[in-house]
Amino acid sequence: LGSIVVITLILSACAPAEKEEISYAEDRAQIEDLQARYLFALDFFDLDTYVSTFTEDGVLDIIEYKVKGRDAIRKAIEESRAVFDQSSGDGPKGPYRPTGRHNITNIVIKIDGNKAVGRSYWFHYSNNNPERKAVFDGYGHYEDEMVKVNGELLFSKRIIYNEGVE
Repeated sequence: LGSIVVITLILSACAPAEKEEISYAEDRAQIEDLQARYLFALDFFDLDTYVSTFTEDGVLDIIEYKVKGRDAIRKAIEESRAVFDQSSGDGPKGPYRPTGRHNITNIVIKIDGNKAVGRSYWFHYSNNNPERKAVFDGYGHYEDEMVKVNGELLFSKRIIYNEGVE
């Protein structure tokens, strides 16, 4: 009977904790996925996915304008369709239509519990020219605030600095 008690104590001490703590690596991976989903949604003009990367009361600050809340963010991006949806114009359709692609790099993230802040560079290239040649046509940086909502990190504030604009 004594050995059964000892074995039970040993097994219970070795059992995994009921509540697992999320690691920095897991949070960082989730943030990098958030940033990628945001850019894919922007480049493919998927507004449902785009606004879902923000909290319900999230802020999008593009210096020229600042909007708060998913509905306002959707409206602002829809009103800027000509800027963000390069395939919306009168040019050719199909695989050789004008497109643009955003990329993100030099991602620095600080995570503190259920909140995180980040800074990263972005750049943009497109084929929106008569020759349909890929050209580098924009760059800047993001300053982000993120918060966990139901276990998922989302943007609570994203400031976009477009450093290529005169």
